[in-house]
Amino acid sequence: MNELHVEETGCGPPLVLLHGWAMHGGLFTSLVPALAVRYRVAVVDLPGHGHSATVPLRSLDDAMQVLDARFRDAHEPLRVLGWSMGGALALHWARHEPARIERLVLVGSTPRFITASDWPHAMAPATLQRFGDELAVAYRLTLQRFLTLQVQGSDSGRAALHALRDALFARGEPSPQHLRDALVMLRSIDVRDDLPHIAAPTLVVAGERDTLTPAAASAWMATALPDARLVTIPGAAHAPFLSHRAAFDAAVLPFLAA
Repeated sequence: MNELHVEETGCGPPLVLLHGWAMHGGLFTSLVPALAVRYRVAVVDLPGHGHSATVPLRSLDDAMQVLDARFRDAHEPLRVLGWSMGGALALHWARHEPARIERLVLVGSTPRFITASDWPHAMAPATLQRFGDELAVAYRLTLQRFLTLQVQGSDSGRAALHALRDALFARGEPSPQHLRDALVMLRSIDVRDDLPHIAAPTLVVAGERDTLTPAAASAWMATALPDARLVTIPGAAHAPFLSHRAAFDAAVLPFLAA
């Protein structure tokens, strides 16, 4: 039995929304009404998050298999919008099930979340490790600090932070152990070598002031993908669909409809 929690609404071609670490699909609530006019919108709670809290999240491959099983009976190829960790999962899905994915939107995403000798466009490994260590000591404070990092530098950060805080525990408290497992997975993600093999048309949406997944990572992805276009939203940080909605819609809606 597939225990993945998915909320579907609207009618038309299927559009799947994938959220980031420590959040849940409810974060996309404000996006759904406009999208549901043209699409059958499927808002997913990823394994270990939201109402899918009982489903383990150990690797991108595990998460992809759970997702693929849930949408295997879709009558049309999927459009997929992935934010942050959800973007990395969308890339992995498109690489391994290319017939399933018709079009990708990657928001605040990156092929690798931590720096390496050949990858400067990311967080230092110690920063991500510190989140894991602090989860065991001050769970709620650690998550709230993570939300602050997501809007840091945004010129509309206060409103975005308010929306993130309202959504954080709206579907219950995620398991600290599941969040630590997901952080371990984040540290291991590196899909850079997959990008040249992903044929789906892709829109890469970056926040100019994103400190978690820097705009330089998005620019690199847009160059590495065979059929991609980059849109950088001035003044935005990690969650432009909350802080800069008009600019976000102007980029994403025409691309999805193409």
